[in-house]
Amino acid sequence: MKQTPIHSPSQTLDNVAGNGQLLDAVMVKLDLKNDAALSRALEVAPPVISKIRHGRLPVGPSLLIRMHEVTDMAIRELKAIAMLAAPEVAA
Repeated sequence: MKQTPIHSPSQTLDNVAGNGQLLDAVMVKLDLKNDAALSRALEVAPPVISKIRHGRLPVGPSLLIRMHEVTDMAIRELKAIAMLAAPEVAA
């Protein structure tokens, strides 16, 4: 039986522009002033937010669920926000 890694591409959001937009949308929804306040609200270390913003860490499933819990936004809606800034892929 083949096991899927925890952070397979289908389970993470690793679009830098989209992830920044997602973090910004969560900040607006929660009326937060900066990334430090966002890290406290999401209960993650500040470097996690910084790494996501700079494209060194994707938004994983557990963080996406946490965003859903604190904002009451649907996970589908959170994913859509991140995908809006996704670069076009040539066919």
